[in-house]
Amino acid sequence: MTLLIIAALIWLGIHIGIAGTRLRDVLVARIGEGPFRGLFALLSILSIVFLVWSWGAVDTTPLWYAPVWLHWVLAALMLVAFVMFVASVSQRNPTMVSGEAAMARPPRGILRITRHPMLWSFALWAAVHVVGNGDSAAIVFFGTFLVTALAGMPSIDAKLARRDPETWQALAAMTSIVPFAAIAQGRNRFVPGEIGWLVVLIGVVAWAVMLHLHEWLFGVAPVAM
Repeated sequence: MTLLIIAALIWLGIHIGIAGTRLRDVLVARIGEGPFRGLFALLSILSIVFLVWSWGAVDTTPLWYAPVWLHWVLAALMLVAFVMFVASVSQRNPTMVSGEAAMARPPRGILRITRHPMLWSFALWAAVHVVGNGDSAAIVFFGTFLVTALAGMPSIDAKLARRDPETWQALAAMTSIVPFAAIAQGRNRFVPGEIGWLVVLIGVVAWAVMLHLHEWLFGVAPVAM
């Protein structure tokens, strides 16, 4: 477990301690945006390989067992995560890597719901697996990605605000981190047609395929079929 915790701290150090912080700005000023992104990608790959390997080698302790009905609830939440992920990559998103150019455009589609749809899809995925697995190793492994996704949202916001304060303020006024918060506050409106039926269909199909193949790929059936 110690090795897994070390691997988790390395991952968190890279993604919370560097990405989106002023340390990132300092490093970019010294070596350039391109080299920084290349170095960051390399460190991310190495750290996730270490994290996955550590998770596979750890002796875990069961802490709780999710009932059958809860597994179906978690599967439904994964459907939401799949649709949000597909929606996040189907349009230009200012909070994605190299997406800053889209910051000046009026938010449409999934961005009306949340300006961080991809990170929310990762957060849902991680939370579902923490609850569904219910063991110490899963808490550390999937919890690491949950913390990364949740902490990444304000971190990305801060980075964009530093780069272009005026444009950022306009975007932030019409969007929210929390899904549907801007809509509930009257700062935006829900337009499901902008998301598109094809996005939803792809998300549903991907979810169904993963549900069917999950046991074969990972050795665990997400729901009792």
